Amino acid sequence: MRFGLIFDSNGPRGVFRIPRGNLVKLKHQRLITAVAKAEQPEQIDDLEKIDEEVNEGTQISVEENSDSEHQQKASQLKKRVIFGLGIGVSAGGVVLAGGWVFTMALAVAVFIGAREYFELVRSRGIATGMTPPPRYVSRVCSVICALMPILTLYFGNIDVSVTSAAFVVAMALLLQRGNPRFAQLSSTMFGLFYCGYLPCFWIKLRCGLAAPALNTRVVASWPVLLGGRTQWTVGLVATLISVSSIIAADTCAFIWGKAFGRTPLTSISPKKTWEGALAGLGGCIATSIILAKTLSWPTNVLSAVAFGFLNYFGSLFGDLTESMIKRDAGVKDSGSLIPGHGGILDRFDSYIFTGALAYSFVKIFLPLYGV
Repeated sequence: MRFGLIFDSNGPRGVFRIPRGNLVKLKHQRLITAVAKAEQPEQIDDLEKIDEEVNEGTQISVEENSDSEHQQKASQLKKRVIFGLGIGVSAGGVVLAGGWVFTMALAVAVFIGAREYFELVRSRGIATGMTPPPRYVSRVCSVICALMPILTLYFGNIDVSVTSAAFVVAMALLLQRGNPRFAQLSSTMFGLFYCGYLPCFWIKLRCGLAAPALNTRVVASWPVLLGGRTQWTVGLVATLISVSSIIAADTCAFIWGKAFGRTPLTSISPKKTWEGALAGLGGCIATSIILAKTLSWPTNVLSAVAFGFLNYFGSLFGDLTESMIKRDAGVKDSGSLIPGHGGILDRFDSYIFTGALAYSFVKIFLPLYGV
């Protein structure tokens, strides 16, 4: 390629001179480029079609997955509601019956809950950092926990049964083959306390507070076949209010937290929010006041508010304690006994600490048991 300068009337102009061979090559390049441009739209169209088909397939699979996930959640919620209502009706009948019916039902629940607890202790997540108790000790402890409510009803107190059980279990661990570990002793003793000792306070609350609830309006119209006037004791009324308040707290916290929950409550249970917790507290106190007005116990509104406040924090603490155990164990549910709910501990974790707090409140802080 050469550059020349030409002068004419319009002024100097620069001219490029291209050799003939280079001109032929340039023409061939332009021809190839033109052919490529002519063929390229078809290739682009094919690629676009392929991309569209892939995107459509991906979109369809995503929609199918979302539909199946939605159906699974709907089915899970349906099971949760159905079995929750069944448990609620059954529990209401057991609470009204009281006596040995209430005690034996609680003993069965305690036995299953203790088995779930010791399985959690033996799980890979917890057992990695500690030595779990031997299986025979876990089974013996489960039986002892189930016997504690029965002994509480029979003897009227828990002290002797708990002390004797702790001594027997400690001796069994210390005399086992190999090297006993403190982790075995601590996890076993906590199991006796958590699954056996604490639930016994529901026996003391329901069956131990036998003072008649004289001001309760339901007494006058209560059928004789269902126990008559003597059926309605302070223990029955206090148990009904406590259980109903916990149910209301769980329901309000779940619904409000799902709809408006934004601020996490604690890292132990990531799904719990401050919004849901406050809604649960409000629902618990409101239920306690309404039932106190309906059943005329306790007669003081402030006592009803305090009773609801105490029930809520007992249920929340029990829920978080079980969540901490499951988190360390690396499992979502403690068991699979109840469809839609998990295990016994998943369903009744809110009641474990509440019985002791409710009984202590009525026994110690309410003059004349609130009558």
